[in-house]
Amino acid sequence: MADRKRIYLSSPHMSDEGYEREYVGQAFDSNWIAPLGENIDGFEAEFAAITGAEQAVALSSGTAAIHLALKCAGVGEGDRVICQSFTFCGSANPIIYQNAIPVFADSDYETWNICPNALETAIKKHKPKAVIAVHLYGLAADMDAIISLCDHYGVAVIEDAAEALGTLYKGRHAGTIGDYGVFSFNGNKILTTSGGGILTAHSSEMADKVRFWATQSRDPAPYYLHSQLGYNYRLSNVLAGIGRGQLKVLDDRVAKKRMIFDYYKRELCGCGDLEFMPERAWNQPNFWLSCITLGESGRVGDIIAVLEAENIESRRLWMPMHLQPYYKDHDYVGSDVSETLFNTGLCLPSDTKMTESDLSLVCGIVKEVLSR
Repeated sequence: MADRKRIYLSSPHMSDEGYEREYVGQAFDSNWIAPLGENIDGFEAEFAAITGAEQAVALSSGTAAIHLALKCAGVGEGDRVICQSFTFCGSANPIIYQNAIPVFADSDYETWNICPNALETAIKKHKPKAVIAVHLYGLAADMDAIISLCDHYGVAVIEDAAEALGTLYKGRHAGTIGDYGVFSFNGNKILTTSGGGILTAHSSEMADKVRFWATQSRDPAPYYLHSQLGYNYRLSNVLAGIGRGQLKVLDDRVAKKRMIFDYYKRELCGCGDLEFMPERAWNQPNFWLSCITLGESGRVGDIIAVLEAENIESRRLWMPMHLQPYYKDHDYVGSDVSETLFNTGLCLPSDTKMTESDLSLVCGIVKEVLSR
């Protein structure tokens, strides 16, 4: 229905209290709108305090954070990096930025994330410099198995927690367990700075290196001196102010995402071959998006079309990287799990501004399509 207000998959949601305006106003009042200032320092410190990260560096995007994590891990030209295939391209593209070679590994149905068996096979075959493990849709990967394998073979672990801020793995925040963690604050994430990211690390030495590289590798000198290649990757002090305000409502956003997932599960459970994204005893997801699968004969396209006709946004699950035209010639290790999830999976609208009436409407449409 064209005149109905659109229901989004996941849109920006500023705090009702106006925390963001306060911090942004301070940046304007002080004229510090450059990529340094009180908000950046505060954002990094407050993010670390909330997540338990030892070090946090605010950057221009989650993709930039993965790029610099790879650089920290010593990844260079010709090195192999194993990346989860079932993910967004931002997980894999930075491997190419470093002139390295991506190797894609399959997921498992238990976590929807990188399969430890496929990972070990890929490590033995390719002897990689690093592994990029993704916490997809806020579902934590099996970090104990991944860390154990990578420690045994001497491989760095980069956690792509772009979709998983607020997710807990055995009580620890996803993105703080591996050697490096990556978070995104893109407009559709659980918290947003409109665009931005954070890299977490375990040592101040690594964090300082990242800040150095992210500010064009400017050497300490009374003029512009550059002994290394640098990048313009620092976050604006204005956007960091938005981030500081958003951090204050993280618990509220996670609670609302959980309520949305629980609502769908309560209303749609038992509808044909519909199944929900997996929940493990050790995993407390942030439920960034509520996702379902519909079996091999699923009606994904039909549901998307009917929802869109009612001005409701939904989307298929990520198309695996090894199926993408750009990456089709790179090695893939595994079976057909990620491909099956892509073919049968659907992201339901999970916007934190949704009302119960909105949720009821979505559930009614899904039920109607599946009853045909």
